[in-house]
Amino acid sequence: MKLFSESHKTVFVVDHCPYMAESCRQHVEFDMLIKNRTQGIIPLAPISRSLWTCSVESSMEYCRIMYDIFPFKKLANFIVSDSGANVLNSWNQEDQNLQELMAALAAVGPPNPRADPECCSILHGLVAAVEALCKITEYQHEARTLLMENADRVGNRGRIICITNAKSDSHVRMLEEFVQETIHEHNKLAANSDHLMQIQKCELVLIHTYPVGEESLVSDHLKKELSPVLTSEVHSVRAGRHLATRLNLLVQQHFDLASTTITNIPMKEEQHANTSANYDVELLHHKEAHVDFLKSGDTHMSSSSSSSSSSKEGTFKETITLKWCTPRTNSVELHYCTGAYRISPVDVNSRPSSCLTNFLLNGRSVLLEQPRKSGSKVISHMLSSHGGEIFLHVLSSSRSILEDPPSISEGCGGRVTDYRITDFGEFMRENRLAPFLEPRYKNDDSLEIPLERAKDQLEKHTRYWPMIISQTTIFNMQAVVPLASVIVKEALTDEDVLTCQKTIYSLVEMERKNDPLPISTVGTRGKGPKRDEQYRIMWNELETLVRAHLANSEKHQRVLECLLTCRSKPPEEEERKKRGRKREEKEDKAEKAGKDYESEKSWQESERLKGLLDREKEELAEAEIIKDSPDSPEPPNKKPLVVMEDLPGLEKNKGPISLLSLWSNRINAANSRKHQEFIGRLNSVNNKAELYQHLKEENGMETTENGKPSRQ
Repeated sequence: MKLFSESHKTVFVVDHCPYMAESCRQHVEFDMLIKNRTQGIIPLAPISRSLWTCSVESSMEYCRIMYDIFPFKKLANFIVSDSGANVLNSWNQEDQNLQELMAALAAVGPPNPRADPECCSILHGLVAAVEALCKITEYQHEARTLLMENADRVGNRGRIICITNAKSDSHVRMLEEFVQETIHEHNKLAANSDHLMQIQKCELVLIHTYPVGEESLVSDHLKKELSPVLTSEVHSVRAGRHLATRLNLLVQQHFDLASTTITNIPMKEEQHANTSANYDVELLHHKEAHVDFLKSGDTHMSSSSSSSSSSKEGTFKETITLKWCTPRTNSVELHYCTGAYRISPVDVNSRPSSCLTNFLLNGRSVLLEQPRKSGSKVISHMLSSHGGEIFLHVLSSSRSILEDPPSISEGCGGRVTDYRITDFGEFMRENRLAPFLEPRYKNDDSLEIPLERAKDQLEKHTRYWPMIISQTTIFNMQAVVPLASVIVKEALTDEDVLTCQKTIYSLVEMERKNDPLPISTVGTRGKGPKRDEQYRIMWNELETLVRAHLANSEKHQRVLECLLTCRSKPPEEEERKKRGRKREEKEDKAEKAGKDYESEKSWQESERLKGLLDREKEELAEAEIIKDSPDSPEPPNKKPLVVMEDLPGLEKNKGPISLLSLWSNRINAANSRKHQEFIGRLNSVNNKAELYQHLKEENGMETTENGKPSRQ
C-alpha cells in the first residue's frame, strides 16, 4: 500500500436528517430470557434501533478496526450533515481515537424527527468532506518538508464514505455530479494556496441504507470512473446487522485485510466451572500474514459469516481457519518468525473474543496450527502481545530465511545440478540497471523511458535462454557465441550479419568434418544420439534462437535465410550421411555381438575342449579297427591343403602319442584347412623364418643351418 494512497484519508459523512430517525425494524431482545424468572413478571418488549444508530455503530466499528491495525498514518475524519456540516474531529493524530469520536457523537445526539426536512441536506456534509481532503495532514507536511524542491511528489488522495437514505437512482447520480463539481472548484482554490493540496484521486462510496422489510429504491453498482480524479460505487444495504457486515467487508477491501478464524479454543462455561467447550474467534489483520498460504496453495479457505451472532444473516466472506495449540514455553520448540501483524477481533464484545484478548494481554502466547487430515501438524502462526498490542506472528514452516540459502549448484531436491550459473552471472551483468543521465529518443522522435528500455532489453534476452546445461547445445559451443551475442540486438549492422554468416559457415564445416558436439548424456543409456542426430538437434535449436528475434529487423531475416540455406544439404551429402549411418549401425551390431561372445566364451571353452578330446579318441579307435580288418575297403582319397608331415616343427612320433601331441596335431590340422600356410613358416628352420633373404643374397650373405649369417 502506498504511503499516501486513498487509505491515508477517510472521511465519513453520516446523514443526520429527520428521516434517519426512522426505525430500522430489526428487533433486539432487551430483556434476555432467564430460567429462574419469577412467575407473573411480564418481560420487556424488544427494542429497535434507528437508521442513525445503525449508521453510527457501523461507522465506529469501521474506525475501530482501522485504528487497531493501523494506529498511525491511517486517518479518519467524521462529519455529520443536517442543516449544516458538523465536523467532529481533525486530521491531527491526537484526534484519531474512538473516545474522541464517541464523545463528539454523543454531543450531537440523535436526529430530530420533527425538524423541517427541507432545511436538511447531505450536500452540506459532502462539501465539507471535499474541503477536508484538501487540507494537509501532519504526515504529508513532514514528507513535503523533507523533499523540499520535490514536494510536488507527495500525493493527496482520499476516500469519502457517505451513509444516507437516497430517494432514487437519479438522486444518487445527482450526488455524484455534485461531488465531482465540488472537487473541481476546490482544486482551483488549492492550486493558489500553500496550505491546501489539490485532490489527485478520490473514491466516493455511497451507502444507501433503508429499513428491513422495505424495497430498495436504489440499485447497486460497482466502482466506475466518473473523471480522472473521481471514482464512485454505490451499495444498497438494509439497516441493522446487514449494514454492519457490509462495512466490515469494505474495511477489509480498503485496507488490504484478511480474515483468520481460530477454532477449538478451550473455555470454561460460566454455569459449569468443571467443564469446558470449544469456541471460535475471527480476527482481522493485514493480508501479508497469509502470503505463505497463497504461495503454497494450501489456504484452508472456507466461506463463513462473521463469528458474531449479529451478522449471521449478512454477506458471506472468506476466512482461513487455524487450530488452537497448547501454549508451549520450551525455547527449543520455538520457530523463526518472518512477520508480525496487528490484529482486531471482528466481534470485540463477545465473550470468546474478550477471553482470548485478556489471555494474550496477560503475557501468554498461543500457537496456531494448520488443520491437517493426516501427517504431522504444521504450526504456522502464533498470537502474542507486545506493549499492550496483540500481534499475529507468521512462523516459518520450512527453511529459515535467517539461514544462508542453498547453493544453486546443489539443485532443488538434489535433482537439477547443471544450472548455467556462469552464463547467468554474465546475463545479469549485461542487464543490470544503472543511472541514465542523458535523454535518448526513439526512431519516431519520442522520448525513450530508461526503465521501459531496460524492460524491453530484458525481454529480448530472455526470449530463448535455457537455464540448464543439459537442455541446450548451442550455448555450450564456443563457436556459436558470436552469433548468440549479436542476434539479440534490436537492429543488426552489415558487420553483425557477416559475423552471423561466418558462424553458420563454421558450423557447416564442423558438420562436414563430423566433429563431436557437446551433447549432454545425463540420464541416458549407451553412447547417446548419433552424430548426424546431434547436428540435427543443434541446427533446430539454432533456428529456434534466430526465429525468436526474427521480428527485430530485416537483417535478422537475412541471418535466418542463410541458416535455412545451409541446413538444406545437397543429395550427395545426404547419401554420404546415409552410408555413414549404415556403417555405424554395422559397427554397433558387431560390437554387441562381440560382447555377447565374450560373455559366453569362458564357459563354452571348457565344454568344447572336452568334446574335441572325446571325438578324437573315438576316431583313433575306429581307425585301428578298420585298418586291421581284411574286408575293409580302401579309404577315400582326401586332398588336404597341407600334409601333416610337412608341418614345421613337428616330427613323426614313432612311440605312443601323448595327449599334448594329439591336441597340437588336431589344432594344426584345423588351422591348415582354413587358410593357406604362410610360405615363410613352411620354409623355416627350427620354426624361425629368415626375413629379407633377397637383400642378404645381393649383399653376399648366406644363411647357415642354424639361421646365423656369415660373410663369404
